Amino acid sequence: MSTDHQTQSKASLTESGYRYQWQLFLVALAFFTRIPIPTSTPFSTERLNHANRYFGVIGLIVGAICSLIYLLFILLFPPTIAIGIAMISGLLITGAFHEDGLADVFDGFGGGWTVESKLNIMKDSRLGTYGASALVMALGLKWIALVSLADINLYFPVYAFIVIHCISRVAAASIIFSYPYVRADQDSKVKPLANQQSLLDIGILLTTAILVLSILPLSLALSCLITTLFVRQSCGYWFNHQLGGYTGDCLGATQQLAEIAGYLTLLTFANHYHF
Repeated sequence: MSTDHQTQSKASLTESGYRYQWQLFLVALAFFTRIPIPTSTPFSTERLNHANRYFGVIGLIVGAICSLIYLLFILLFPPTIAIGIAMISGLLITGAFHEDGLADVFDGFGGGWTVESKLNIMKDSRLGTYGASALVMALGLKWIALVSLADINLYFPVYAFIVIHCISRVAAASIIFSYPYVRADQDSKVKPLANQQSLLDIGILLTTAILVLSILPLSLALSCLITTLFVRQSCGYWFNHQLGGYTGDCLGATQQLAEIAGYLTLLTFANHYHF
């Protein structure tokens, strides 16, 4: 009887654990995309704090959706149009969440002289010249890189969407583990993410990136990993120098810059090697 009770208890704990992980995933999905989740999903700052472990999975989902849309529309249009539609779909799915962070960072760092003025500019909902320029250049570079990949092989953008959307979000989320959160206002959406993270959080996050990179040839996977790490470290140094830490906008900027660098890495490799 005692053994049966222990077995039932373990099963109950396992079920509860799986349910909790699923709820964390749903919280991450709701936070970073416009994809609806069940209204019964419990939410708390603690759950959001640990939901960062699934940011790479969210990137994988966004990348997969973009890939499917691209594959559908190349049946109807040239790759240049299909890639544009896939990119627009990605913006709609995420609500341009990361692009907004990129624009805010460039507006703040370009127009502010002190940490306080930079943070105030980054909080401003209006788009400035620096932010607009960064957005145009970022979207343009991504489109050109993906179109160039399609010129080499029609299906290379599929790899690009899936792999790079994932690892660029892992790079952004990993900033949380290494730098202090500097914005003290209560309005920031990302503030709950700035709490103490666990080893399990970073373990799941990094495992997601490793598993996704494994679909690429080893040399290409290592190239993408090194490039992403370089962007991540460079962004961390940049944010720390400018602000003494990071904000939610900094995470979005990191994702965008890592995404661009990832596409360019794939393009460089595709121009010289076959995969």
